[in-house]
Amino acid sequence: MRLHLSYPHLHPRRGIAALRGWVRQTELGVILLAAIIGVISGVLAVAIGGIARVMHVLFYGPGAEHGLSSLQGASPWALLLLPALGGLVLGGLNKLLARYRPRAPVDPIEANALHGGRLSMNDGLVVVAQNLVSNGFGASVGLEAGYTQIAGGAASRLGRLFALRRGDLRVLVGCGAAGAIAAAFDAPLTGTFYAFELVIGIYSIASLAPVVISAVAALAVSRAIRGDNLVLAVGNADGADLMGYSLALVLGLLCGLAGIALMRGVTLTEQGLRRFIPWTNFRPMVGGLAVGLLALITPGVLSAGHASLHRLFVVENTLGAVALLLVLKALASAISIGAGFRGGLFFASLLLGALMGQVFAAFLAYAMPPGVDPTFLITVGTSAFGAAVIGAPLAMTFLALEMTGSFSLTGAVLIAVIASSVTVRRLFGYSFATWRFHLRGETIRSARDIGWLRDLTVGRLMRREPRTVKSDTRLSSFRRDFPLGAATRVVVLDEAGRYAGLVSVPEAHAETSDELETIAPLLHHEKTPLLPAMNAKEAMAIFDASEAEALAVIDGWESRNVIGLLTQAHLLRRYGEELEKRRTEELGAG
Repeated sequence: MRLHLSYPHLHPRRGIAALRGWVRQTELGVILLAAIIGVISGVLAVAIGGIARVMHVLFYGPGAEHGLSSLQGASPWALLLLPALGGLVLGGLNKLLARYRPRAPVDPIEANALHGGRLSMNDGLVVVAQNLVSNGFGASVGLEAGYTQIAGGAASRLGRLFALRRGDLRVLVGCGAAGAIAAAFDAPLTGTFYAFELVIGIYSIASLAPVVISAVAALAVSRAIRGDNLVLAVGNADGADLMGYSLALVLGLLCGLAGIALMRGVTLTEQGLRRFIPWTNFRPMVGGLAVGLLALITPGVLSAGHASLHRLFVVENTLGAVALLLVLKALASAISIGAGFRGGLFFASLLLGALMGQVFAAFLAYAMPPGVDPTFLITVGTSAFGAAVIGAPLAMTFLALEMTGSFSLTGAVLIAVIASSVTVRRLFGYSFATWRFHLRGETIRSARDIGWLRDLTVGRLMRREPRTVKSDTRLSSFRRDFPLGAATRVVVLDEAGRYAGLVSVPEAHAETSDELETIAPLLHHEKTPLLPAMNAKEAMAIFDASEAEALAVIDGWESRNVIGLLTQAHLLRRYGEELEKRRTEELGAG
């Protein structure tokens, strides 16, 4: 006789369930997941950057080892045709994706704003492939889109594996983005506040520890694999006096205006290409050819521009060369994004800001010799232009601190960043990411969680199968069928069975006119029914405008079939409950 022993506490499934429960219920569990995400993000960022550098050397030769933007002695044919070839490859890839994966990838900002942090890992692989083709062949885009997409996708996958709550999952996606940026630019503070300002959309003490841990872990891993990233390590810069603060304010305003021009330029380029090139998959090739023509003038327009930015800090440049690169890089970036190349404007905006700072410094040296320390204005311009386009003022301020290590410079940078951000917000209203959402018809302005509001629809909140009556019902019959206390209001239908209005039962019983035969004259809210797809906020606006306590819900304006009834009291109660739940999640309680 075989003896069977059972140890329930050692069962693998129960152990996994217990681990999931511990992670969901403890802050330490989320922090540990954030550390894992940081390690994954660091490895992914280093790998993607390494693949891009291999592609640069493979296509453009050994001179591209330190960056395409500092390329020297390259074949003119390579400069002209390789970006166009990349556009052709990207067009073919997009054609395959349209056939087998037609849904557009959801980026981390959109995932956190609308989908509660649910981000597809497969979307990340798609964006990385598109980004590598774009950047690897020389299009004027950075790799930041690929970094944050794949890291955010990995974070979301891990969070869903542990069945995290909506708020924790959103924070974990931010951890992925923080780790990716920290590893890519050797800047943990920048990565941290990039996540707070762009991907999570709100700062809270509860989310501080996971995001910081992820950024630091990613930085440690990237340094262990790759060593220090010297692109943004430019050394110390002079602090600012009263004149320096004034110049920083002016430069910030100029960067804000230039950032708006760049974002508008991307849109105009995209609209122009759509008008003259109806074949979507051929637009990247045409855009690549235009970038190649600009590269014949200066290779500094190629790729993200890491080498060009580094050279600005260590090599003296003539005003003409810097101004030319500023104009051409802005054109190349607008053409690349507008033509459909996949990538970000994160690093391009940093380079453009640095170039503006250099031009401003050269102008001051000419107008008021000996001028101002160029490193000071280059650093200020880098952060100010980045804040204008990216929309993360604190992240850009910390970027300047991590670039220079100068605390005395940070105040002037903050002034410029604020000036730039306010200029863009007042005159334009969007960062580059939210501007792209706006062009697609989305209304989101940040990663603040509004997905729950869209899910809180009239169709979910309404009471189904309300009591109804025909509009030609006699008042005496109505009083008999609906005595006081039996109902508060009744939905009225016309002769065709469509919505006609609402009747108040107390009002019908209080009516004393002998001339009133039917209930038709007692109808209210004939023209203000609700639709099931409306969210709670839209429904509240209709309640306020109509001054109603309850409204009928119809299936559509054409058919006007009644499918439910919603009271304002129930709507406000459920909206308040969900709002309080979101606030509790943001504060890390409950």
